[in-house]
Amino acid sequence: MPTIGSSRHLQELIDLLRRNNLTELELEHQGVRIRLRHELPAKVPVAVHQESAPTVPQQPSHAVPSVTPGMEGTAGFVTVTSPIVGTFYRSPSPDADFYVDEGDVVKKGQVLCIVEAMKLMNEIESEIDGRIVKIFVENTKSVEYGQALFLIDPKATS
Repeated sequence: MPTIGSSRHLQELIDLLRRNNLTELELEHQGVRIRLRHELPAKVPVAVHQESAPTVPQQPSHAVPSVTPGMEGTAGFVTVTSPIVGTFYRSPSPDADFYVDEGDVVKKGQVLCIVEAMKLMNEIESEIDGRIVKIFVENTKSVEYGQALFLIDPKATS
């Protein structure tokens, strides 16, 4: 058994904390008191914005296209974007079915995918009811903050 308070002992306590999804662990032994706290990851809010018709930029020579390739003609649709940088997964495990496919009807709160960031699996949920029109990212590919993941038609709910 490692010495109380040694770095090996502390690492074992940290591992115990994580393995059991504990938020706090307190230990007192032979006058040594150790308290560890760990915040569990909160659900990551999903950035959702309503697509509108492209506008004419004021300075066309310096303008960057405001429409992501493959998103032309998407007025009225909602784009679900990645709230974090990470790896995009369409299913909870490699051998499981995808959460959603193009053409699927989804409900508000339904899990659409997972974005893994720093070994944390962040479930991305739909903020609206609608039909998945387009999936922009391939399974297991890297995504950036704000990158379009899904295009949802909120008018098609059946």
